[in-house]
Order: sequence, then structure tokens, then C-alpha cells
Amino acid sequence: MRLFVSIDLPDSLSAAIADVQDRLRDAEGLRFVDPDQAHVTLKFLGETPEDRVSAVEDAIETAVDDAGVDPFEATLAGLGVFPSLDYISVVWAGVGDGAPEMTRLHEAVERETTALGFEPEDHEFTPHVTLARMNDARGKDLVRRTVEGHDASLGSFRVDQIRLKESTLTPDGPEYSTVSRFGL
Repeated sequence: MRLFVSIDLPDSLSAAIADVQDRLRDAEGLRFVDPDQAHVTLKFLGETPEDRVSAVEDAIETAVDDAGVDPFEATLAGLGVFPSLDYISVVWAGVGDGAPEMTRLHEAVERETTALGFEPEDHEFTPHVTLARMNDARGKDLVRRTVEGHDASLGSFRVDQIRLKESTLTPDGPEYSTVSRFGL
């Protein structure tokens, strides 16, 4: 099973995400994420044997308890890219309000899953929602202009749970299904 831990966005933000993606439609070389599957990834676990899922669930439950985060309001605000505007591989919407809570959740999940033997992250955590991936640089200038010119909020949402999700890769892109939910 290909697993990750996420905060899913409500359907009410799909239109705002699609609107931002529409501004980037003419940027060649982009592959867009389905707005209906938008989420903040707290931890990508990767291929995980099914017999380890219950241990992962226990670790996430412990992480949620240890993080001490109550339900909170979060906002999507501004756009960014990874790794830099000179070399773009991912276009994302950032998290404004709620970023400290998401970071605490990420750190707790990271600690517990690393203790289970999962690889630690090799970069600093930046709460974000991936909008598109860039396959090549043909559309880089449009992406750069759009990212630099957009700092408005895309909307807000309430976070009251995190999820363990399975990602199934298909020719039409990944399909996500919820394995478990963990209330805050």
C-alpha cells in the first residue's frame, strides 16, 4: 500500500483551487492536481506492507495525542513553488492561519513514524496544497508571474481530523482513499 498522512480540504475549496489552476492553464509542462483531491500532506510514508498498517495507525494516534492540537481554523493564502522560482517542480498554495498547528502535527507524526522505521523527511516542512507539478520548463515564465502576483486568500476551512490515506497510481493520475481518520 502506498500511504501518506494528510489534512484533507473540504469540497467548498475545490472551486477556488480550480480558479487558481485556470490562471496557469496556458503554462506548458504542468500537470494539475485534481482540486477535489486537494490536501496538505503531513507525512509521505510510501510503500507500506499491509501487516504494518495497524502499527502506523497506533503511531498516528500517539502523534495526535502528543501534538496536543485542538480543532482549528486554517486558511489557504498565497502561492509558492518548490524548490525555487529558477527551477520549478511543484506549484502550491500556502497555509496561512493554522500553519503552526499543522507543523506541530507534522513533527509529532514524523517522530512517531520515524521510530517505526520510515525515512525522515530530508527538507523543512512547509504546510501547502500541491496545485500542479512541472514536467519541463516551457511554462516557467507564466508560472513565475502568477506566483509572484498572487497573495490573496483562497479560503478558510476547519481542521478537526487528520487521515491516513492510500494513493493508488493510475494512468489518469493518483486516486486517494481514506484508510483511517484521527480526530483532534
